Amino acid sequence: MLLETTGLTTRYGSISALRDVSLSVGAGEVVGLIGPNGAGKTTLLGTVAGLLRPAAGTVRFDGADMTGKAPDRMLRAGLALVPEHRRIFVDLTVVENLKIGGITLPPAQRPALLEEMAELFPVLRDKWDTAAGYLSGGEAQQLAIARALMSKPRLLMMDEPSLGLAPVLVDVVFELISTLRDQGCTMLVVEQNANRMLEVADRAYVLRSGALVAAGTGPELLARDGLFDTFVGGTAE
Repeated sequence: MLLETTGLTTRYGSISALRDVSLSVGAGEVVGLIGPNGAGKTTLLGTVAGLLRPAAGTVRFDGADMTGKAPDRMLRAGLALVPEHRRIFVDLTVVENLKIGGITLPPAQRPALLEEMAELFPVLRDKWDTAAGYLSGGEAQQLAIARALMSKPRLLMMDEPSLGLAPVLVDVVFELISTLRDQGCTMLVVEQNANRMLEVADRAYVLRSGALVAAGTGPELLARDGLFDTFVGGTAE
């Protein structure tokens, strides 16, 4: 497995946001992580990415123990995070944001990667020199994903990529996930839009109150009676 967490527990003070979470992501897989608000999904990604230090458990990446390693170490190891709410640099241009995403790579590799991003995200190519703060929500989300891809990650983690987007832009995001999957990109995706995520994921985990409560393939989870009422707060959107 490319990523494995074992018994992962993360606390905010005396409150356990994650409790004994063990999951895995194999190379080339798209794995979804679904659950209600406050379930600990963002905390899990932050712990794996090195933004939070676990109270217990381990994070292994490509067989190496990376528990508690700093975010820059995780990025250099090949793990990139598209954070919730995008967090792009609004005062910098689109191309400047992308160049920052590729900062861990040798300079000689960056021009070719910029060309790849221009092909994959044509809406960004048309706004190369536009300040990122002037982008629409959908354009900003695509920029956040493209910036992460500029590091040539071995694992791309995305936190709520469709959050706050109009339905037509939600379609764009999930089409992009499908395209990246077809290109062999390994992904761990947190998503409130459970049905859509399960349709594109190879496997998925359901997180509730900081603990894993279900796991399986997309079709297996979609076929489970009462899954959303019991585990995802009644929403199958």
